[in-house]
Amino acid sequence: MEKPALLPQRLLPAPPPALGVWMALSVVLGWGLVMWVGLHKTPSWSDWSTYAWVLLATHLYTGLFITAHDAMHGLVSSNKRVNNLLGWIGALLFAYNWYPRLLRNHMRHHAHAGTDHDPDWHAGSFFPWYFRFALHYISIWQILAMAVTYNIGKLFFPMENLIVFWEIPAILSTLQLFYFGTYLPHKGQHAPEDPHKATSQPVNHLWAFLSCYNFGYHYEHHAMPWLPWYKLPVARSFTAQAPLAKDAN
Repeated sequence: MEKPALLPQRLLPAPPPALGVWMALSVVLGWGLVMWVGLHKTPSWSDWSTYAWVLLATHLYTGLFITAHDAMHGLVSSNKRVNNLLGWIGALLFAYNWYPRLLRNHMRHHAHAGTDHDPDWHAGSFFPWYFRFALHYISIWQILAMAVTYNIGKLFFPMENLIVFWEIPAILSTLQLFYFGTYLPHKGQHAPEDPHKATSQPVNHLWAFLSCYNFGYHYEHHAMPWLPWYKLPVARSFTAQAPLAKDAN
């Protein structure tokens, strides 16, 4: 990857703009609104809106994790307390993930990408890799907290609503994050001289956002970890024209 001095000004490291806070708040509040409506909605598998609501909830669940992820890199706010607070909120709403645990594992991922010391990497196929990935990010305390929340939730909302609009999207989002943000970018062989051991999907900014908040542009994230998720398309457009751009096969 080009040295930072050779990058366009818009891709150089800079303090997080206020936009980062607004993006994070939009995801958190959007998730809350979708959850509230879903818990009061009558689910029906013969109604297309049920599927649409599940997909929307899944996408916003993924956004919660992306918000926590950007906070780990200090990209949500230049105010450290605000940055970490929004990171904690995003992580906890995403099935009670523990922010310090996420931070520790994610920094190991960046430091040891594609090696045995990388908690996000596995040499095996999809399901063994996903299982190993889950073991590093899911704890017994999370499972207990979800179980307690579910049983309390049943006192106020129909069980079917909790399963369809709260639990299923949470599970689907972990698959979305893993498949588009970890498995596809890091699978296969990578050049020994590539420290990031990552590829990027072909340029398609709409699909990049819908699939995983632009984290299909994964090489760019590793090469320029100071860029928030909403600036990765700019980086991908740049590296697509550069000789060292890493494209997925």
